[in-house]
Amino acid sequence: MYFTSGFSLFFFICSLILSFPLFTQKMVTRFWCCFTFFFFLLLLDPSSSQMPGFVSLDCGGNEDFTDELGLVWSPDDNVIYGETANISVANETRKQYLTLRHFPADSRKYCYTLNVTSRTRYPDDPFDRIWQSDSVKKANYLVDVAAGTVKVSTKIPINVNSHDRPPQKVMQTAVVGTNGSLTYRLNLDGFPGFGWAFTYFAEIEDLGPDETRKFRLVLPGQPEMSKAAVNIEENAQGKYNLYEPGYFNITLPFVLSFRFAKTSDSSRGPLVNALEINKYLMKIDGSSDGRIIGSVTSLYSSADWAQEGGDPCLPVPWSWLQCNSDAPPKIVSILLSSKNLTGSIPSDLTKLSGLVELWLDGNSLTGPIPDFTGCKDLKIIHLENNQLTGDLPSTLLNLPNLKELYVQNNRLSGIIPPGIFDRILDLNYAGNINLREGDKRWRNMDVIIGSSVGAAVLLIATIISCLFMHKGKKRRDYKEKLRSSLPVQRLVSTLSDAPTEAAHCFALPDIENATKNFEKKIGSGGFGVVYYGKMNDEKEIAVKVLTSNSYQGKREFSNEVTLLSRIHHRNLVQFLGYCQEDGKSILVYEFMHNGTLKEHLYGPLAREQSINWIKRLEIAEDSAKGIEYLHTGCVPAIIHRDLKSSNILLDKDMRAKVSDFGLSKLAVDGASHVSSIVRGTVGYLDPEYYISQQLTDKSDVYSFGVILLELISGQEAISNESFGVNCRNIVQWAKLHIESGDIQGIIDPLLHDEYDIQSMWKIAEKALMCVQPHGNMRPSISEVLKEIQDAILIEREVTAAREGNSDDMSRDSAPSSHNLGPHDLGGTENYSSFPESTAQPTPR
Repeated sequence: MYFTSGFSLFFFICSLILSFPLFTQKMVTRFWCCFTFFFFLLLLDPSSSQMPGFVSLDCGGNEDFTDELGLVWSPDDNVIYGETANISVANETRKQYLTLRHFPADSRKYCYTLNVTSRTRYPDDPFDRIWQSDSVKKANYLVDVAAGTVKVSTKIPINVNSHDRPPQKVMQTAVVGTNGSLTYRLNLDGFPGFGWAFTYFAEIEDLGPDETRKFRLVLPGQPEMSKAAVNIEENAQGKYNLYEPGYFNITLPFVLSFRFAKTSDSSRGPLVNALEINKYLMKIDGSSDGRIIGSVTSLYSSADWAQEGGDPCLPVPWSWLQCNSDAPPKIVSILLSSKNLTGSIPSDLTKLSGLVELWLDGNSLTGPIPDFTGCKDLKIIHLENNQLTGDLPSTLLNLPNLKELYVQNNRLSGIIPPGIFDRILDLNYAGNINLREGDKRWRNMDVIIGSSVGAAVLLIATIISCLFMHKGKKRRDYKEKLRSSLPVQRLVSTLSDAPTEAAHCFALPDIENATKNFEKKIGSGGFGVVYYGKMNDEKEIAVKVLTSNSYQGKREFSNEVTLLSRIHHRNLVQFLGYCQEDGKSILVYEFMHNGTLKEHLYGPLAREQSINWIKRLEIAEDSAKGIEYLHTGCVPAIIHRDLKSSNILLDKDMRAKVSDFGLSKLAVDGASHVSSIVRGTVGYLDPEYYISQQLTDKSDVYSFGVILLELISGQEAISNESFGVNCRNIVQWAKLHIESGDIQGIIDPLLHDEYDIQSMWKIAEKALMCVQPHGNMRPSISEVLKEIQDAILIEREVTAAREGNSDDMSRDSAPSSHNLGPHDLGGTENYSSFPESTAQPTPR
């Protein structure tokens, strides 16, 4: 088969964000690629010179030059940000290897914008596809280059006059399974996902008069998709003609396993010229506000903050604005306080229909306040400490959500529009000496009448309250005194509209009696020490005594009491109450007899009480259900923020429950993220959250992905010894193995091969999706839960078949389980939304 690569952009150790369009017949989409210390391999015929449409950039260079291959290199000195440096590489004299450009390690986006001409690059393939030989022994290709697999070729032209036009050189080569089958396992980068898959066939061998070549596609576990047999010459209406059956709409996994098998009436084995699989991507033209905000930055082109370039929202927003998670995203916040802005307020800002916050304070802006009527979602406007003139426009009353308006210390004049005090909760207009309120007479009358009525009501309420307080004072017991000392936050009232549930308050003598004066220690951590206890009614408890009396420690204590007193789920550790007395802060929980998941995976219990694969899946299911409740069953949602294997506890029946809510955070209703100081545990901490300090439910999903990898491997999240010389974390280590098809390299030896490889692949795939670098690439916890439940179903079916000594007919056609990844192509339910014809193999 034919291999070609000719993208002559060579970025040598350039840390940058690249933004450029790629166009094909099937899709027009904009890709954003992030390159950090990135080497792009340039493979060109040494005798060739640079073809039209190619761009070769020399990062850090300062002049044009032509290399020994005839490629013309252009400097990137038109980029005015970043720094350049010379580097020394042993035995290296080529000019393009001797300089670099580097950028600060901050949250800003640094972009190159490259204009690429479509369909002028590769002489053999107008779609710039790279075709790689499946006779190369790689996990991605023909499994182990199976015995009986031979490569054939021809020099006779192939009729490829089709929509997708696979190159002649590709179709003039093929592999043949002389033993009757061709078996594949493909690692599909970027999947699971929805896409299309096609096979390209052309008969290039001379068959004898009595010879036939007929074969069919076999998909393990998907017999309904193994359709009619292929006879290439007959289907293509002659030799050396292209035939391309496939699926336009299909859900594909990360690891796709299948084979082509000859039929019983065929004398020749299957022949395959080429395969092509593509993932459908949502067409993204960038932020809908891109052009608008671009016109704003053009007014301040020399300012440092206006140099970030690229799309304002994707893949990450510019440092001075925030965007929502819509598709396409909209700008919701402009943060340009104290940026030395001059001139009038840019009128284009009023066209940002999704704008919620506008911060332009502390500048030297002049002129009037524009009409923001088009920004219906505006809640906060800060224009203070400028030099704005004119009146306070009545159009501000057209903003139904405006709650905060700061215009103090400007040069505004005129009368404040009537009604603005009723509409805006927080208004500051001090320091505008010519700006005044209107006629106050009737307004003052309203205040006098309101004050009189209010005073009368307050007096009556005070008298009644005093009477009840006098009676209640005699009945106040010891526990009520204790309860009053707890600084319970008001967060609980926002969790739902139900009445607040008070947490039970234990007396310290009762706690001391239950724990025999804190005799039996069963755990410890940064929070403090956990003791075993038993109440008078024989109920076993775990007593957590916090050691920190700092503000942070008290806040975490209060946070956990507040949250746990309101949330109840079978997969969350039951909170029984608290005690706060004699300087002690104590939390009381149900006792979990089997300790933590961590202890069973790689702690002291690992070898003596190792848990099998089906039990690990059930623990994952229980944990995911608890997290799903926090994310979707609470209003507003709760983000745990410290998920890890030591915070998953096991009861006497080995059912899992999520614990430790000291760092948990309430999501802001309607917001895509919560700004938060980064907290959590190294190894489980979402890297995007660490960089942006913007917490989302996908931060919990990342942590849960790490836990899934721990369940598969029995390895801890961070280790200096387990993952090799250059790797310390389980994510990096597992990803290298899984993406190369070597799942056996990470499976816990303590599982003793007592698992189905398909369920193992299913969890490994989903774990990799959970630990994607960007939150919007990760699944929801509900999606993860479904995959876990599917894996459990696979294990139970296999166990039932094994115990019943019966064969699972749907698996008869599958090769050795050690050579295959997941065999689901998306189940029949995935096709319910398409016309019946789209789920059939389609010739083109």
